[in-house]
Amino acid sequence: MRKLFTFIMIFAALQLSTAQQINCEIIVNAEQTGQTNLSVFKTLERALNEFVNQTTWTDQNFQNQERISCSMFITINSFEGENFNGTIQVQSSRPVYGTSMITPVFNFNDEQLSFSYREYQPLNYSQNTYTSNLVSVISFYVYTILGMDADTFSPEGGTEYYEEANRIVTNAQQGNSQGWRGSDGQRSRFRLNTDLLANTYAEYRTTLYKYHRLGLDVMHEDVLTGKNTVLEALNDLEVMNNRRNNSLLLRTFLDSKAEEISSIYSGGPPVEDSAELIETLNNIAPRYARNWRNIQ
Repeated sequence: MRKLFTFIMIFAALQLSTAQQINCEIIVNAEQTGQTNLSVFKTLERALNEFVNQTTWTDQNFQNQERISCSMFITINSFEGENFNGTIQVQSSRPVYGTSMITPVFNFNDEQLSFSYREYQPLNYSQNTYTSNLVSVISFYVYTILGMDADTFSPEGGTEYYEEANRIVTNAQQGNSQGWRGSDGQRSRFRLNTDLLANTYAEYRTTLYKYHRLGLDVMHEDVLTGKNTVLEALNDLEVMNNRRNNSLLLRTFLDSKAEEISSIYSGGPPVEDSAELIETLNNIAPRYARNWRNIQ
């Protein structure tokens, strides 16, 4: 009987290890409120970490080493009773094949965070039901992270996740919180999701695949081929930028990648079109001109 129990426990642990897709660190910072010692902030932080890391978000089985690394940094600027206002910084990354390198994929600062939370209230995601703005915001970013990660491994591999995020956008509109409607500005969750699913910005998703899977992932075998493919991916972004200048997705990509791009082209075998590369980068991202000066 003891052996049977041990087997069941091991089997359950293995199932749990393959059921989760996200390895996320969530931090709740309440320094702005001047009341950091309140237990509700630690309770909230613990509840959010359990919610994200213990929920099965997809029917895909991920081994522990395949879980997507990400972080969410929540800053509480003010609160009254059970109502909180602040921001959330969301980041995700993925490993580069054949190396120990970790590459950033997503870096987004959402300044429209508001939610109600009662200490110890359960946090559960339901696909077709709106439960709270807090659950909706966190779930939205989980599916966006899943989508972007999938896009880096296969062409348009993240569509199903962006569509799930879109369902969250639609359902969350009944809560009347900021960030879910087209009228909520150019850096809203609505705008981010709409643009990810729009043909107008198709090159963004093409770039995610080409840059990561066909570029970075081959550099351990052929650095120059990888660098030339990354260059092609950046040229795709220029095409998108010429169609819609300074889009949210372009800015999101470069907020994640500017430092890495500079590092890729600041050493090793040079690409033939380095002058063209610098011109392209200065065209699509002049605010990172300091980074582009390091390119050889």
